[in-house]
Amino acid sequence: MQLNVRKMRLFDHENIHSSDDRDEYEKDYARLIQSPAFRRLQGKSQVFGAGSGDYYRTRLTHSLEVSQIAREVARKLGKSYAFLAKKEHPGLMLDPEVVECASLAHDLGHPPFGHKGEEVLNELLQADCGLKYEGNAQNYRILMFLEKRAGSDSGLDLTAAVLLAINKYPFCIEDPGKLKGVYSMEWEGIQSLRQKWGMPEGCATLEAQLMDLCDDIAYSTHDIEDGIRAGKIQMNTNLFEDDRLVANVMQEIENDPGNEVMRWDEVDLKQMVKQALHHYLQQWESIYVECGREPSRTRREMKARWVRKFVSGVGIIDDPATGWKRVTFIRDGVQDMELLRTMEILKKLAWVTLIKDFRVQRLHKRSEIIITRLWDSFKDPDMGRLILPPDWLESYERQKGKWRWERMVSDYIAGMTDAYAEKVYAEFYASGSGTKWGSLYDRD
Repeated sequence: MQLNVRKMRLFDHENIHSSDDRDEYEKDYARLIQSPAFRRLQGKSQVFGAGSGDYYRTRLTHSLEVSQIAREVARKLGKSYAFLAKKEHPGLMLDPEVVECASLAHDLGHPPFGHKGEEVLNELLQADCGLKYEGNAQNYRILMFLEKRAGSDSGLDLTAAVLLAINKYPFCIEDPGKLKGVYSMEWEGIQSLRQKWGMPEGCATLEAQLMDLCDDIAYSTHDIEDGIRAGKIQMNTNLFEDDRLVANVMQEIENDPGNEVMRWDEVDLKQMVKQALHHYLQQWESIYVECGREPSRTRREMKARWVRKFVSGVGIIDDPATGWKRVTFIRDGVQDMELLRTMEILKKLAWVTLIKDFRVQRLHKRSEIIITRLWDSFKDPDMGRLILPPDWLESYERQKGKWRWERMVSDYIAGMTDAYAEKVYAEFYASGSGTKWGSLYDRD
């Protein structure tokens, strides 16, 4: 198969002038980091609310860290697997630049206020008009339609390789039973690329799989570092040997439908959770002494060692269930289920200690109120036309045969940063003078 299909684009805009001495993936990188959607990630929550402090990660810093990990792992794997050098199939390649771009773009579709914002928008859309909202699908709304670049009204027009490297859920989300995927409007283009590549149904490219795994690596290490720094994860036996913590981690694992692939029924779940937490605390105590009992150095060293441990375990195996290949943790030539399960336990540790904290839950309740009332303000077209920015209304009028008013409203709210959502909410509902919230004529 001709491998130039990797650098093809869905649209050919001959009137757009770009430097001919740049590689196509370099152009993708520039388009991504210069896009407003990418810049707005600095104002969107990762775990703690954006603006909580200079130290804590936002969606932007998280995306940068994922891209760094993914690029280095892609480079390492490229030296380790001979079949990658043969470039026999466009979906069985690992180009570091492609994985880097995909990692930078993987969270563009997340709305303000983290996963809670995504959950609320989905509930509102489903209840009012039967549509779905999902962050991965929203990525493609942004990349293929909402973002604009000079001379183009079709998004950033990225290469096929980068678009498919973002597509970790290669399904149409409107299909029965699908909770994640791509909206039907954008799926048409993604599916056409997959068909040109000869991609097996339901299988993601190696680059998409690697991006997804590196996202999990970052989440299971970096978010815990933030939690320790914030004092939400107390590194002592009172927390790590608390039966309630063990039970909460177990409950999250059992409730997660995506955890079926971990085959938890093959192990004693309670014992493994307890052992993993015990080992994590022991390692902390050892590194704490090595680092002269300095918490800041200990946090960084702990994070670095776990990232190295996970990265060193990444490999590629044949997947007999699909006839495709799988990027995963491997040991002795087979999938390393113990390391996969350990990473999942650390992810759930971050979730139950950070997201489930009652103060974070109060912020979530506030964000639910904000998004719901913004939705109620904009969803009626007669009122919405009076209070939405003119460029959004113009875009809707051009495209209203393809997308509903409610989809446009969810696009607008989803594109807000945490602070901007609070600002618009305050303009509508806060009492008192508007000076506290800035000038009425602040630019949107």
